[in-house]
Amino acid sequence: MNGDNFMEITVTQAQGLVPISVVTPHGALDASSYKNLIQKGQELHSAGTRYLLLDLSETTFMSSAGVVALHTIALMLRGEELPDSESGWEAYKKIDRDRDTGKQKYLKLLNPTPNVDKILTMTGFKNILEVHNDLEEAVASFDL
Repeated sequence: MNGDNFMEITVTQAQGLVPISVVTPHGALDASSYKNLIQKGQELHSAGTRYLLLDLSETTFMSSAGVVALHTIALMLRGEELPDSESGWEAYKKIDRDRDTGKQKYLKLLNPTPNVDKILTMTGFKNILEVHNDLEEAVASFDL
């Protein structure tokens, strides 16, 4: 990270039963960059994206702010009210509500790095979001 709060994020498209945006954040997903990912999610959603596969193979680190970004994007794709990203722990605490609702239909994860996978396990996000290690399998998992 070069200190200017910018995170490179690449977007490609995949077609399964539904059109899917494959989003790849590069670098650390933390307090200095998580808003970039939320903004990219908002841009894609405004442009019509309803199914998003987040490829974490280039994400070297994820802090609690990164977890908030994932949750915010999941809420957005479900059409729910978004937490205020400035509210810090309040946004993080709202994640607890989703822990018992099962896996998310609109947001799934692909190829998390070992460091990121550890955070997903520790936070319980593997109970909320499907995690795939194969692109074709991940794309095929999305349905109407």
